[in-house]
Amino acid sequence: MIRYTLACDKRHEFEIWFQNSADYDRQRKRGLVTCPACGSGKVEKTIMAPALGRSSKVISAPLPVEPTAPPVNPDAKAPVAMMSPQESELRSKLKELREHLIKNADNVGGKFPEEARKMHYGEIEHRSIYGEASPQDAKELHDEGIEFHPLPILPDDRN
Repeated sequence: MIRYTLACDKRHEFEIWFQNSADYDRQRKRGLVTCPACGSGKVEKTIMAPALGRSSKVISAPLPVEPTAPPVNPDAKAPVAMMSPQESELRSKLKELREHLIKNADNVGGKFPEEARKMHYGEIEHRSIYGEASPQDAKELHDEGIEFHPLPILPDDRN
């Protein structure tokens, strides 16, 4: 799961969970990613800083917002930007963070919710893990007070 902070052309900011970056791209191309405040389909990702630090608690994130507006015109032009040196450095740090987590944490796959609960309730020793969780699993973990955060996933360097 990955959480993106998005902003529409009217500058409304909101967050949505996706299975992965490809899921975001597919939904956006189909016109399913829209602003919950105004319904605009002119939506772009914003720069996000990762939550860093080592503790037994991790930052939790809000759950996805279901799009409600009609599909956007696929021929409409989208805003583009050149990355500043600071944004390039942030992107590089996000890649380093992801690589570090994958190298040093256990991939528990679809057992992420179960393993996170066991650690939270003291049934097993705390360790760094990553895996997959459905939006419903993420909501239930959040409702139980179990903190987690999405792994940063960035598009390839050609984008």
